[in-house]
Amino acid sequence: MLRGRLPVTHMSSAIAPVKPSGTAGPKEVELILVKEQNGVQFTSSALVSPSGQTHPSGEERETWGKKIDFLLSVIGFAVDLANVWRFPYLCYKNGGGAFLVPYLFFMVIAGMPLFYMELALGQYNREGAAGVWKICPIFKGVGFTVILISLYVGFYYNVIIAWALFYLFSCFSGELPWIHCNNTWNSPNCSDLNSTLLNDTYKTTPALEYFERGMLHLHESSGIDDLGLPRWQLTSCLAVVIVVLYFSLWKGVKTSGKVVWITATMPYVVLTVLLLRGVTLPGAIDGIKAYLSVDFLRLCDAQVWIEAATQICFSLGVGFGVLIAFSSYNKFSNNCYRDAIITSSINSLTSFFSGFVIFSFLGYMSHKHNVALDKVATDGPGLVFIIYPEAIATLPGSSVWAVIFFIMLLTLGIDSAMGGMESVITGLIDEFKFLHKHRELFTLFIVVSTFLISLICVTNGGIYVFTLLDHFAAGTSILFGVLIEAVGIAWFYGVDRFSDDIQEMIGQRPGLYWRLCWKFVSPCFLLFMVVVSFATFNPPKYGSYYFPTWATMLGWCLSISSMIMVPLYAIYKFCSLPGSFCDKLAYAITPETEHHLVERGEVRQFTLHHWLVV
Repeated sequence: MLRGRLPVTHMSSAIAPVKPSGTAGPKEVELILVKEQNGVQFTSSALVSPSGQTHPSGEERETWGKKIDFLLSVIGFAVDLANVWRFPYLCYKNGGGAFLVPYLFFMVIAGMPLFYMELALGQYNREGAAGVWKICPIFKGVGFTVILISLYVGFYYNVIIAWALFYLFSCFSGELPWIHCNNTWNSPNCSDLNSTLLNDTYKTTPALEYFERGMLHLHESSGIDDLGLPRWQLTSCLAVVIVVLYFSLWKGVKTSGKVVWITATMPYVVLTVLLLRGVTLPGAIDGIKAYLSVDFLRLCDAQVWIEAATQICFSLGVGFGVLIAFSSYNKFSNNCYRDAIITSSINSLTSFFSGFVIFSFLGYMSHKHNVALDKVATDGPGLVFIIYPEAIATLPGSSVWAVIFFIMLLTLGIDSAMGGMESVITGLIDEFKFLHKHRELFTLFIVVSTFLISLICVTNGGIYVFTLLDHFAAGTSILFGVLIEAVGIAWFYGVDRFSDDIQEMIGQRPGLYWRLCWKFVSPCFLLFMVVVSFATFNPPKYGSYYFPTWATMLGWCLSISSMIMVPLYAIYKFCSLPGSFCDKLAYAITPETEHHLVERGEVRQFTLHHWLVV
């Protein structure tokens, strides 16, 4: 550190590094001011941190305005609509409280380790999903895989938010439109809420008909080969969603980090309010008891464990490139280990908490119609757009409760959609550097392209396209992507090297438990899930409609189009490198910063120690 006296006349300053230039981590400098007055020199000094956090390579990168912006963004992305419409139903269906045993087991051995891995990977390398693979160039294809998956999901996920907006607008009519059967869209089979229609398979509820006929106009389509034109009402709602997404993302994390203060916190306020209302309803306690009832015999069923593992894979949001993108904007010394524990735990607790809200109302519906709970319990869009609105419609002040509920759905959806979009934008901008100067235009291009493709989902038969995308866009492909990601980091880059990177950032090396999970447990778990997803594949269907063979094949083509990026890029990278076969392989699996070692024949991956060390 430089501390010599400075020959100055009036005032001068010097900047001295506190750490040697080779020291890794964020650097501080000491600003020394020397002032001469009446022949006497006065000095003062202060430690100053550079405004832009830099990677050890010296690269500058935008960072989150506040730490809480990052945490809320991750929580907002991971806590989405599936936490409300998927987990509670799975818990009820698979042994109630007993379902928490396999769920928490897979959370500990796979969910949290993979979540931690992605946060650390993005934070250390300061790049999006594709750019981080400078640590092992041959695996960059998996970065493009997850970017494509996030893009595909955006094609239909934004449509769910548009549905919620459509319902929200309809709440401001004089009477909720799904209460009675006297509307223009109702069929002769419609029966009012007050009847015991749940026991009659030939009758439909006003809520079901409002969803399928009043909003989707599904009755005007005969199938996926008869879509029709986009409905102007849903198109308008979708356009509003796209505009909100654009202005939330156009300036990067500086704007999106502020939006999540509302979108990530609002659902908790609304869930609490709905729970306080729900538990006062007749039958609510019976619904909650059914949700929590423990049936340990269900744990003998392999399907229960498979569904718990599947829920873990998709609920935490690993494999979409979002966690990598978000953490790449962290300060280099941020404690990503603590963040991983906090955010993944909040996600799971939110899923569990939402079950009390959902089943208090389902218990009420069961009591009101005098039917068994399994007659009203369901999952997916049917729960939040049919069953729950039907329950709300029977309450005093139903319009107010409906507004509150659909605002919650909007906020749950918006920040998750923002995360998916940010994954695409950050991933491509970091890969193609010339786009950095044109982020606003590129963001506009991405959201408009997404809007145009999403229009196919707001046609008369759009629900069929929606179902097809939901079935294939992020199923087997995302499990495959995370598997390749885990293998690339733990085996080819090296779990010991990855642990060194984490120690360099937070000053603490991951324990043996985390290293064992990364190297052995998580890859085996993911391989098992990929095999199970193929073995248990069922063709998509919507209600009683079964998709034609060509539609199923089209869905598989969509799924394969993202997975094939892994071998295609590996082949391209291998062929584009110079030298013999061994030279090409060495360059392809060695971090770009160590290519000079390859020239000297020092390739870590060619030693037995690299593959055996944990």
